[in-house]
Amino acid sequence: MSKALPPKRDDYRHSLAIPVRWADCDAYGHVNNAIYYAMMDQIVTVYIVETGVIAMNTSPSIGLCVSSACDFHQSLEFPEIIDARLRVGRIGEKSVRYEIGLFKDGIEEPAATGHFVHVYVDRHTRKPVQLTAAQREALSPLLVEE
Repeated sequence: MSKALPPKRDDYRHSLAIPVRWADCDAYGHVNNAIYYAMMDQIVTVYIVETGVIAMNTSPSIGLCVSSACDFHQSLEFPEIIDARLRVGRIGEKSVRYEIGLFKDGIEEPAATGHFVHVYVDRHTRKPVQLTAAQREALSPLLVEE
């Protein structure tokens, strides 16, 4: 059974530099696995706030994570600056699949790849709601066809 190759840096549409902090490292001297998820969450959150997909504390809808995964390919270490990359694999009626790659400087293969699936819900009732035209417009530049 052949395994698909991980995406390359240029397969993603948006980037964010994230420095590795000394506190991110575990007793073995490399970045703790939970920090990989935090970096992935950071690039998604920064993008959706900066582009208006959500407005902190005021949007009628918010995205709740219903699925996530991370595949670890290389170790990250202090004091690297990670090139976090983001794309959208799918925009549904009420959900979005965000796909993330974490890259070390000068290396084309990702150190980690992962995804988050957000279902958009009413901020108060937590019932799923349709994505708005404005949300779709803000996400569409990142959409890739598989």
